[in-house]
Amino acid sequence: MKKKRIMVIGPSGCGKTTLINALNDYEGPLRRTQDLLYGKNTIDVPGAYVENAWMYKHIIATAQDASHVLMLIDQSNCTEMYSPGFAKCFRCPVIGVITKCDLSSENEEKCLQQLKDIGISEPYFHISFPMGTGIDALKKYLFEKGEE
Repeated sequence: MKKKRIMVIGPSGCGKTTLINALNDYEGPLRRTQDLLYGKNTIDVPGAYVENAWMYKHIIATAQDASHVLMLIDQSNCTEMYSPGFAKCFRCPVIGVITKCDLSSENEEKCLQQLKDIGISEPYFHISFPMGTGIDALKKYLFEKGEE
């Protein structure tokens, strides 16, 4: 049986690779993702897959290998990227993550509304790598929940 991984999706530049590196305990250099990458604990989905709705079928198919799906929204640039109700396409739990929560605090309510419109219910995780916010809580939720 294949190992189930955490699938991370979001638009380009929203902090996917930084989050994925943290979830995989990897501290090497960042590199641009152009293809689906299977890491130790994750599946990294390129931003282009989300930015082009015709690629959704590939995301949905890949999610068959996922234990969870993390859908990221960048608080510093909360452009609506996902189709309404998109989270309902997945058979595994979908978790909403707001990245760069230390920037553009005036966008927080808009980001929360987007997560609701996508079809994701709470809890939502607010993450900022420069501030060191939220990543430990997310890791605990993802990794310790499965051990119970």
